[in-house]
Amino acid sequence: YEEGTFKAVPGKADHPVVEVTWNGAQAFCQWAGGRLPTEAEWEFAARGGHKANPTRYSGSNQVDSVAWYDRNARGHTHPVGSKNPNELGLYDMSGNVWEWCFDWYDEYPVRSRHNPTGPKKGENVVVRGGSWLYYGSFCRVSNRGSSAPDYAFNNYGFRLVRGQEP
Repeated sequence: YEEGTFKAVPGKADHPVVEVTWNGAQAFCQWAGGRLPTEAEWEFAARGGHKANPTRYSGSNQVDSVAWYDRNARGHTHPVGSKNPNELGLYDMSGNVWEWCFDWYDEYPVRSRHNPTGPKKGENVVVRGGSWLYYGSFCRVSNRGSSAPDYAFNNYGFRLVRGQEP
């Protein structure tokens, strides 16, 4: 962020945004006219929406075809879209970087609910998707993670959503 504008690091404009806190991701989304996805929205998109065939990873049962993770990433992020997309045409929902979600983290309730939301506040927020630094099993669509909202690292990023507030 420089002089009121977000700028890409030279040579990394096609890589995911990294080293951004949840608070920073929220600020960017607001600046850009969007928001972070809820965890339910993120998972629906990662699973391919209504067009989906059930798969372990976003768009495939083969992690290498859709995700950058510890065994194939060579220790860094990769350009977005350099692996196969899922049924909705979305890239990197599995692997490359953990993605911040809007929701505060908590265990899922025992009863199933349509489009659940997290608690109104908490200590940690939801991250989804796995990353280049973690095992392939962390890239499963069903995998959930959490982190402090002020944490930033080179394998944390986010995805912007346009639409109504959750």
